[in-house]
Amino acid sequence: MSPETLVEDITGLLEVWVAGWAGCRGYRTSTEGRFPAALRSDTSGEWEIFASEPTDDEFAALAARTAESPARVLTILTNDPSRYAALAARQGLNVTSDSQTMMIVDMETQDAEDPWLSDDDLSLSTYEQDGVHYAEVRSGDALAASGRVFVVGDTAVFDKIITEPAFQRRGLGSFIMRALAAQAFGHDVRAGLLLASLDGQKLYSHLGWTTVARVLMLSASHDGADLSLS
Repeated sequence: MSPETLVEDITGLLEVWVAGWAGCRGYRTSTEGRFPAALRSDTSGEWEIFASEPTDDEFAALAARTAESPARVLTILTNDPSRYAALAARQGLNVTSDSQTMMIVDMETQDAEDPWLSDDDLSLSTYEQDGVHYAEVRSGDALAASGRVFVVGDTAVFDKIITEPAFQRRGLGSFIMRALAAQAFGHDVRAGLLLASLDGQKLYSHLGWTTVARVLMLSASHDGADLSLS
C-alpha cells in the first residue's frame, strides 16, 4: 500500500501500525468493536485500545471499557485532539499524553545502503529474531543507541528508537534509522510508519517523515504518569 493510500485511510493506517508495533514488542492483539487492541504484557499487563476518529457513541463505549481498569489505555489517532479531550473528561478519563504524533514516509526516499560509523569507538550490530529486525550501536560494552523494525505487508513499522543520554547529540538516532531502513529493504516495503515523541518529531522530519495525525492517550488513572514513555 502506498503512503498516499495509507494517509487517505487513517483507520487502515492505524491497523497496520498496531500490527507492526505489536510485532516489534511481541504483544498479543485483539479487537474492540472495529478497532484494534494490544496486551501490554511487558509493562502494565493491561490492554491498550486504539481508535481513529471514533464517533461519540463509539468513544463512549471504548471509554467505558478503558475505565474498567486504571492501567488500561485508550489511544486516539485524530486531527481534532481537543474534541476527544473534552469527550474524555465527560467519560471520566484523563489525558496522559498529547505530545506524540503518527508519522509516515515514502521508503523510496530513504537510503537503502548500510550506514557506516565515522567514530572508531562505536560499533554497529544488526540481527533478526521472530520477524523483528534490530540495530544496536555500542561503545565497548555500553549500549549507545538502538531500535527495531517490523514489516507488515509492504509497510515498515519502526519502534523504540533510543539514544542513551551519554551518547546524544552525535547523530546516532539518524544512524539507527538508516540501519533499520537498510534491513527493512530486505522486504518489498513502500511506506514507513512510527509514533514520534516531541523530540523525535524533529529528527524524523529532518529525515523526510511527515505527520499524519496527533496521538492522544487516555486512562482512568490519576497518577499523572505519561504513558507514552512506556
